[in-house]
Amino acid sequence: MKDYTGAVGDIGERLLRLVALGLGLDDIEHFTKLTEDGWHHMRVLRFPRADATSERGIGSHTDYGLLVIAVQDDVGGLYIRPPVPGETRGRNWLPDESMAGRYENEEPWTFVTPVPAVFTVFPGDIMQFITGGTLLSTPHKVRLADRERYTIAYFHEPSFQAVARPLEAGGADEFIHYGTHFTNMFMRCYPERTATARIENEDRLAVLERLRKEALTS
Repeated sequence: MKDYTGAVGDIGERLLRLVALGLGLDDIEHFTKLTEDGWHHMRVLRFPRADATSERGIGSHTDYGLLVIAVQDDVGGLYIRPPVPGETRGRNWLPDESMAGRYENEEPWTFVTPVPAVFTVFPGDIMQFITGGTLLSTPHKVRLADRERYTIAYFHEPSFQAVARPLEAGGADEFIHYGTHFTNMFMRCYPERTATARIENEDRLAVLERLRKEALTS
């Protein structure tokens, strides 16, 4: 698994350089500077077979980070939502906005056909923020199939200290400190977990505030 993570991480770095080229940036390493010593992680997901009561695997959502690289088995069940002209996309980095469950039962949704040795790549919320919506965070959901299904999702992330800013110059306070953003999203998604209680009870948010201030002044 460690070797696989390293190999997919190399792909992530190459993809970020291609994104920089595609956006016409002068600095091809614009995005990879954020991912140095990144909070990269991977999840192996198992989905049971559908039963008579439900075919819903995971509800529609976007991912909170920079880039997702996923591979699935031959069963299938992943659906993505393409950009829709005029459609409002929630900005998950804001406390009063969320994409969880948005448009879940509204078309269009595109089935991602499993293809051997082919990755599915999603921009995440941080990419949407940096590019001002040129690259939208991809809403996706999972529908259960008639067989058990496995997938591996790799998240190519900024470092906990990284500060992401929009390509188009904004105000001095227009930024995302990744460590704070990640922790806020974790606590929002998993309010009942032991880790969330520890973060609150042991005042771990004060550590994040210190890291945020250090990142902004360095």
